[in-house]
Amino acid sequence: MSLRTRITLLFIALTSALLLTFSLVIYFSAKATREREFYELLRKEAITKANLFFVAKIPAETLQDIYKSNRKTLNEVEVAIYDRNFELLYHDAYEIDFVKETRDLIDAIYEKRETRFYQNDWQVIGLTYAIGEKEYALTAAAFDGYGYSKLENLRNTLVFALGLYALLVFGVGRFFTQRVVAPLRRVNQSAKRVSASSLNMRLAVEPTGDELEELATAFNQMLDRLEKAFASQKEFVSNVAHELRTPLAAMIMELDILLSKPRNAEAYEETARKLLADAKRLKKMLQSLIDFARASYDAAEIKFEPTRLDDALMSAREFVMNARPASRIEIAFETDSDDERAITISANRYLIELALQNLLDNACKFSADQTARVALKSKGKTALVEISDKGAGIEEAELEKIFAPFYRGKNHVRAEGSGIGLALTKRIVELHRGTIAVRSQLGNGTTFTLEFPNQLAQSE
Repeated sequence: MSLRTRITLLFIALTSALLLTFSLVIYFSAKATREREFYELLRKEAITKANLFFVAKIPAETLQDIYKSNRKTLNEVEVAIYDRNFELLYHDAYEIDFVKETRDLIDAIYEKRETRFYQNDWQVIGLTYAIGEKEYALTAAAFDGYGYSKLENLRNTLVFALGLYALLVFGVGRFFTQRVVAPLRRVNQSAKRVSASSLNMRLAVEPTGDELEELATAFNQMLDRLEKAFASQKEFVSNVAHELRTPLAAMIMELDILLSKPRNAEAYEETARKLLADAKRLKKMLQSLIDFARASYDAAEIKFEPTRLDDALMSAREFVMNARPASRIEIAFETDSDDERAITISANRYLIELALQNLLDNACKFSADQTARVALKSKGKTALVEISDKGAGIEEAELEKIFAPFYRGKNHVRAEGSGIGLALTKRIVELHRGTIAVRSQLGNGTTFTLEFPNQLAQSE
């Protein structure tokens, strides 16, 4: 069942329920009013007949003739008069005697002073009538044909109106739900046309200020994210394929040469060393790819904990110096606060150390003296890490490209690398709500500056 049909049926059900409730209130109110008014009419007729009989002294035969004459065209009220001894003093029609009064009924009338009940569809009222010192019991009964007819007409009118209203609401509801659902249909049709090759499609956003505008905007934003993710994935896969192909091709070539003819032991040993070096480079690249993917996780899926940057720097320094025994890493602490929260951030310890290791390793690798200089600073609610080298520097045209995955500048001839380290570092920093900036001058080295919100900012 379509949304349009569901909305229409729901609208019909709700409005019909309200109209049915309103109709039932009208019908039962009219029914109660008819009953009450007819009982009052019976009371008046009974008292009028008793006045004619006792006060006006009109003979019973005359009253009975009037009753019989009117009964041919009207639903005349049948009246009976009894005394306390259950003696019948007057009756409009003995041969009819619809009520058929009993001694218990007359006693109940004297006891309650008035009683009302139905006998089949006839309404009956019993009441006492006092004249002088005597008191009599009167009964009056009649069928309210006119009242029932009006009540039936009212019921039929309400049923017809309810059915007609449902049909009108269905037609109007279909028209308006079509107008309401039309933007959703456009979203649905656009979503069906979207594929990996057409992620540049966007919905036209009408400035209506309602949920439909929000939906269209959210849909377009989703397409923006998907397009960016697909583009990044495509570029990433292409770069990965290119980077992995080179060491694999070199290994295959070495083996082909080795197997082309018999070799001596020294040749086999030399080839094994080359293969081992290529395998290590391949392993390092794969580990970098794994770390790169891990840094791309949603922040909600990564465990963060308070981490002191000085501890993370010391761990990263130890790792790099073990990998490069000839390197030197000098760390200076220049914080403007004695509060340890100034250099404590919310971080994933493994990832933040990995980012620092990449920058320290680069600084040592590209410095002529293999020395990296680090300054740990705090400034109000921000913790800063500056990592500098005295290498050849980076050309200004390359500064905007160095954070792209697999990009390697002109300096890559000076040192081996996969081109993933800086891209990985940038993602890790952004994952920790930080920023990374770089400044460089040819011949005078490069400085990377990392800034993170510290615990002084997070405590507010």
